[in-house]
Amino acid sequence: MPLINRPIILASKSPRRSQIMSDAGIAFTVQTREIEESYPDTVALRSVPEFLAKKKAEGVKDFIKNQEIIVTSDTIVLMNDTIYGKPKDRNDAIRILSELSGTMHEVITGVSLMSKEKQITFSDVTEVYIDHISHAEIEHYVDQYKPFDKAGAYAIQEWLGLAKIGRINGSYYNVVGLPISKVYHALSNWETL
Repeated sequence: MPLINRPIILASKSPRRSQIMSDAGIAFTVQTREIEESYPDTVALRSVPEFLAKKKAEGVKDFIKNQEIIVTSDTIVLMNDTIYGKPKDRNDAIRILSELSGTMHEVITGVSLMSKEKQITFSDVTEVYIDHISHAEIEHYVDQYKPFDKAGAYAIQEWLGLAKIGRINGSYYNVVGLPISKVYHALSNWETL
């Protein structure tokens, strides 16, 4: 018997989000559609992930046929009122990591869960403290791991996270891309939320 009694659709191409959901024992299928990840200037920076998660859910709500619940998500890296999204290219990844080196930034992931009956949206914040990274180390990381599909140009589960993240305050899985404990709780208690 599945842990969650409704069919779950993960509307994300992220292999990391799929792995997290699988590891949490959540049965799901993946269905995706390209949704433009843009937002108006009027959205507060800390609200951008929830705004984009809701926008993604609205863009795939036709996937809901019966009892399905769609899970959508968006992650940003925020520091000094600047959002660091996915790097455009190698040089942009090097620039981003140079700016994050030796600092604390926040990783904010917004999640939207939508069924025919309702939509629940929430976010989670994790503080990430990165040690100083030399230019040679940054170039090595970018060239070896090619973090071009990752907000902030890094993945905590790769070399940079293992060697250069001194500590975090909050959920590790939020930094990977999905605050799974909050998602699991919401899905498990869907009927009463």
